[in-house]
Amino acid sequence: MMKRTIGQTGRSVFCIGLGGMPLSIEGRPDEKTAISVIHAAWDAGVDFLDIANVYCLDQQDIGHNERLIAKALKLWGKPSENIMIATKGGLSRPRGDWTSLASPKELRRACERSLKDLQLETLFLYQLHAVDPHVPFLDSLGELIKLKKEGKILHIGLSNITPVLLESALQVTRIESVQNQCNVFYQRDLRNGLIELCSRYEITYIAYSPVGGSLGHLRVSQDPLLMRLAAQYDTSPYCVALNWLLQLGKNLLPIPGASRIESILDSIRADKISLHPEDMLKIQNIHL
Repeated sequence: MMKRTIGQTGRSVFCIGLGGMPLSIEGRPDEKTAISVIHAAWDAGVDFLDIANVYCLDQQDIGHNERLIAKALKLWGKPSENIMIATKGGLSRPRGDWTSLASPKELRRACERSLKDLQLETLFLYQLHAVDPHVPFLDSLGELIKLKKEGKILHIGLSNITPVLLESALQVTRIESVQNQCNVFYQRDLRNGLIELCSRYEITYIAYSPVGGSLGHLRVSQDPLLMRLAAQYDTSPYCVALNWLLQLGKNLLPIPGASRIESILDSIRADKISLHPEDMLKIQNIHL
């Protein structure tokens, strides 16, 4: 079983994490089904769960994802001390939109509500969900540093950022994770050096939408190259796409979302194959 270490925390996790977004946004499964998906992932060895307070329907539904996870933990009936939960703050959902809200005051409020909804005293990994264009980046980061000093969060992560912003953050604090979109059809951070930068500083790069997200996953399943490789390796196109990410670096942690047990069980089989270097290159040049 392949493992990934979360930054320099000393905590290692299974090579695939579970992204909790599909379990709480529009089109979400019923609660019983959602909890069964979470339990199936944990039972199969997945021990990293990425969630957010804004994985919900709208502002009135804030915290749905976190309350769902808290209930799943309570109902699991097994020791959960090895389950690592990463959540986020810095966005809001007015009328179902996704809006930046990362002032120090709002980040503190979001963090404290996440603690309450997750029924935890400390958050293992708390991530700035997105940079707020109306708030200086270092002001937002400064509040996370304060929350860490107060013991409300153990580790700081950043999401949806650039190499320049990461470099500026590292001037003032340790960053354990960077979470950006990355998949075979969206290789921006492979080309702009962010993935290499994270590797240099021993920062875990968490790849969200690793099989294309809610829209792009169909493209993965129908792409001629990925279909051909899936047949060659006796696996699914999704596992090919995930294994490609895993082999980009030991600091890569893909977090495929799932709303069905079958989906997450297929995803975790991605570590059962090992793409040949020439096939890695074919995928890297899939756009060219």
